[in-house]
Amino acid sequence: MSKKSPLHDVHTELGALFTDFAGWSMPLRYASGPAEHHAVRTTAGIFDLTHLGEIELSGPEAGRAIDHALAGEPSKTAVGSARHSMLVHETGSVLDDLLVHRLAEQRYLVVANAANALIVLSCLRDRIDGYAATVRDASGDWALIAVQGPKSPAIVSELADIDVPLLKPYAIEPARLADHDVLLARTGRIGEDGLEIYCRPDGAVALWRAVSAAGAAHGLVPCGLACRDRLRLEAGLPLYGRELTLRSTPFDSGPGRPSTTPTSDSFRRKHS
Repeated sequence: MSKKSPLHDVHTELGALFTDFAGWSMPLRYASGPAEHHAVRTTAGIFDLTHLGEIELSGPEAGRAIDHALAGEPSKTAVGSARHSMLVHETGSVLDDLLVHRLAEQRYLVVANAANALIVLSCLRDRIDGYAATVRDASGDWALIAVQGPKSPAIVSELADIDVPLLKPYAIEPARLADHDVLLARTGRIGEDGLEIYCRPDGAVALWRAVSAAGAAHGLVPCGLACRDRLRLEAGLPLYGRELTLRSTPFDSGPGRPSTTPTSDSFRRKHS
């Protein structure tokens, strides 16, 4: 049986057409795919991304451990920021395309594609062996709501206790949003300005409704995975499982993606 997002009933109310995606029942589209696409490019759209996998890596040697495990030296990311990374096979091929948030000096949140979350979790656990760090599946801790489009900062600002427009691209910050504690990130995966809201699953419905109400005057519409796929294709952003596969290397991933693989001597000895 497919997993269901805590927002599943809300999507049903909104008339969503569902699809099975990596074992999750997720909205493919709502009333009109083209209208969703147009809204995100001109005003804003709201997406449920709860199917993505969240993995937390922390401990005294978390920085060294994550650099050993992933491409792009994530430890060079400033606290409160994110960067793209990749999980790379010992042959140099790509196992997954990731976003890594640095939440604290020695605490990272790795966001994996839904289909590869368990693979990423297993590989991280294996690769940090010997470091003073721990890996934990944090997917159950979070629901993920994305508000994307040029009006998204204005919409989220109506609900937030921080100055949302001052959040720099790829920044992440704890915030209070519509009376809920969240992690608010100036990130997106579709080539448009926007925010991603990491919230507790039991608060997801209330937050979705609050954001939708705040966005109504701005033309905010609910958007499904088909819209998200078209938007990132339009922006030239590859997705693992589509343009990126086991036959790809980090050098095939395009501008702005990591182009270095784990380089420590111990990685070479263990994975060669």
